[in-house]
Amino acid sequence: MTDEDLLDRVLEPYKRHCKYLLSAVVTETEAGHAFARCEFAIPESCYIDDTGHLNSVEVNICYNQMMYYLVAKSVQEGLGTGFESWTLDDFFKHQLPDILIARFASNFRRPVNPRAFSGEMEFRSVTRRAPAGGGPFLHAKTAFRYWDAESGRCDGEATLAFVNVP
Repeated sequence: MTDEDLLDRVLEPYKRHCKYLLSAVVTETEAGHAFARCEFAIPESCYIDDTGHLNSVEVNICYNQMMYYLVAKSVQEGLGTGFESWTLDDFFKHQLPDILIARFASNFRRPVNPRAFSGEMEFRSVTRRAPAGGGPFLHAKTAFRYWDAESGRCDGEATLAFVNVP
């Protein structure tokens, strides 16, 4: 069940017309990874005339919103690995300046209707790294996918770096 208060707080940095994540259910996989299943709607693109399909910019925005909620809920519920020592205050302090997308790849299989679609995301791994001469950070590998009622499909992978970690 979606924690509406948490969702509102996670989406607070977004402009009103760019809040695409409507709901999210977060669970833990058998492998111990945090997982989210989400519902989205993009009534109107925030930057371009209507393309009639989900595009790469919107895929990235939706990924960010899904990922932020998944991390916040994981911290709140103690799910997955990598965020055990975090508090929600830590998450909100680091949400925008310190959670970086290091690599992002998406594959469009069939056009996805942006007006109503579903998505899911999983943390595949979260490891703490401490490079020589640098501060420690969390390195996370994730996978995601989106689909709609008309068999639209998009999927991909992203690597995240959580810097200045608590």
